[in-house]
Amino acid sequence: MVKPKKRLGQHFLKDPSIARDIVEALTGHLNYQELLEIGPGTGVLTQFLLKSDKKITALELDEESVEFLNNKYKSEELTIIHGDFLKANLPELFKQPYGIIGNFPYNISSQIFFRVIEERNRVPEVVCMLQKEVAQRICSPPGSKVYGILSVLLQAYYDVEYLFTVKPDVFIPPPKVDSGVIRLTRNSRLELTCDPALFKKIVKQGFQNRRKTLRNALKPLNLPVEVSSLDVMSLRAEQLSVEAFIELTKQVESGGKHN
Repeated sequence: MVKPKKRLGQHFLKDPSIARDIVEALTGHLNYQELLEIGPGTGVLTQFLLKSDKKITALELDEESVEFLNNKYKSEELTIIHGDFLKANLPELFKQPYGIIGNFPYNISSQIFFRVIEERNRVPEVVCMLQKEVAQRICSPPGSKVYGILSVLLQAYYDVEYLFTVKPDVFIPPPKVDSGVIRLTRNSRLELTCDPALFKKIVKQGFQNRRKTLRNALKPLNLPVEVSSLDVMSLRAEQLSVEAFIELTKQVESGGKHN
């Protein structure tokens, strides 16, 4: 068997029933024919993905895992690639819309989601397992203490659902925390009605000092007085919905003159 590597954040799921539940969380009715599995490890999800009607591409950074998977699975519907998702040329790998599934390494899950956001118009669905705390944060609503940057940026483009919790004892080695499985489904918002780069900048800056009002948290952006005096600036970032952040971004773009 493949040895889990701490430097890669590997925790191999050993319970096939949980693996089956994760794969079955894919809705199946969305319009895509290809699936990208991030970090297949020993193939516990892969074995169930191969029973679907989709073409599977498994992207794995660990050479030992790649060798193991190539020996274990022989299927025309499976392509195993030795590579890093964060550096992969995704438009080259996928010419059509594709779904994403995987047990995400805890240490790079946020970076994975930032790439998902970049690919949002080609990725209609994501089902993944990650650290429970991060999973809950992504799915939390405005007003929650754990609502944050990833919550807003992902919920701008996806409907998010927390599906179930996975305990540490079903992994080799067991992580020190619980895991959570979530599903992201692309929503109907094709594009933001504001500058996406400015939107991201305001969201990030607002949550960097989440206990401060936006008036104080956004001071480094040197906003005009007309914007700083808006009623919304008396709120904290965690109190704003995605729509409220979009509206605030429009106000910043227009210097506080947006109606």
